[in-house]
Amino acid sequence: MIRTLDSFNPVARILALIALTTPLIISVDVVSAATTLAATIIAAPLFGISWAKLFRRGIPIFIATPISGISMALYGRPEGKEYFSFLFAHVTENSVELAIAIMVRVLAIGLPVVVLLGNIDPTELGDGLSQKLKLPPRFVIGAVAAARLVSLFRRDWDAMRRARRVRGLDGHGRIRRAITMTFALLVLALRRGAKLATAMEARGFGRFPERTWARESTWGRAENVLIALCFFISCSSIALAIAVGTFRFLGT
Repeated sequence: MIRTLDSFNPVARILALIALTTPLIISVDVVSAATTLAATIIAAPLFGISWAKLFRRGIPIFIATPISGISMALYGRPEGKEYFSFLFAHVTENSVELAIAIMVRVLAIGLPVVVLLGNIDPTELGDGLSQKLKLPPRFVIGAVAAARLVSLFRRDWDAMRRARRVRGLDGHGRIRRAITMTFALLVLALRRGAKLATAMEARGFGRFPERTWARESTWGRAENVLIALCFFISCSSIALAIAVGTFRFLGT
């Protein structure tokens, strides 16, 4: 293990994610996305995230991946040999290639989010946004509050699941249970957000343009190396796609 990501400045982790994933948007091909995906999987244990943890955290991404691929296979631009057609859906050689590329790209963009943005401390994020990026205080406070609420969603979900089980309400189907708990979580989040906004307003947050900081947001050579490494990986993946002839600007 080189260094855990918790020791990096949260702003550097966000900028590293942007540097890693943004170049992938310009090309829809398997090579560039697969290169970035392979680099992410290899680097994850080096930064303190095991493959098992990466798999568990990436389950929503794994679920969304085939959905994006199926939609592209059915409604992608029809070219080449046609395998299947029904009304507006045409599965052709080109649409299948685009579907595979889209699925790999979803993984190549989604898994770095899991690696780089997992377990970001909201307070450190606010310090970095204010001191390093010089963002407005109200925006920073809102970002900190949102990050804090997101970190509580998992706890709320587990608490509601246990409460429903104790009360004998957990015997319904999974789909119905998921819909009910999602709605309950939404209501809980809205109530908590309203209370948080009132509390922050009562304590003077956002009322004064100049604020002091309880701790300094540090930025060293390691943060610069992390951003440069992510940018190098993304540029190398695009260069490799161009070299092997699979580069397709926006899928064209």
